Amino acid sequence: MSNITQSSAPTQIDVRGPRFVAWVTTVVLVATLLVSAQHPAAAAVLLGAQAVVFAIGAVSGPRRHPYGRVFAALIAPRLAPATDREPVAPLKFAQLVGFAFAVVGVLGFASGLAPLGLVATGFALVAALLNAAFGICLGCQLYPLVTRLNPTR
Repeated sequence: MSNITQSSAPTQIDVRGPRFVAWVTTVVLVATLLVSAQHPAAAAVLLGAQAVVFAIGAVSGPRRHPYGRVFAALIAPRLAPATDREPVAPLKFAQLVGFAFAVVGVLGFASGLAPLGLVATGFALVAALLNAAFGICLGCQLYPLVTRLNPTR
C-alpha cells in the first residue's frame, strides 16, 4: 500500500491520503444533496453507501478505507515520499463522526424528513470540505477532547 503506510511507525499515515478521502467524500455528499431535491429515497441510498464507507474507516482505519485503498493503489505511487504524517486514531474517530451524521441523514431522507437529511448531510459536507480543501479535520480536532472525557483511558 505504498505511501499510506509507514514501516517505522504503523500508527501514522501520509496526510495526503485522508485529504484525498475527504475530496471523494465531498463529491459523494454534494451528489447526495443534489439528488435529494428530486429523489429523497435515492439520496438515502447514496448517503447509506457513504455511511458504509464511513463505518469501514471508523472500524478498520485509513489503510482499509475504500477511498484510502484507491489512494494507495493509484495515487500514492505517483507522488514523492510522504513528508507529513498524522496519527490513525483521530482519523478513525473522524470517520465515526461522519458515520453518525450519515446515519441521521439517511434516516431523515428515508422517513420523509428531508430537512433532517439535508442538515445532517450538510454538516458532514462542511467537515469533509474543510479537510479536503484546508487540511482541517474537525473530528481529529475533537478527538483529544473526547479521549480526555473518556474515564477508561
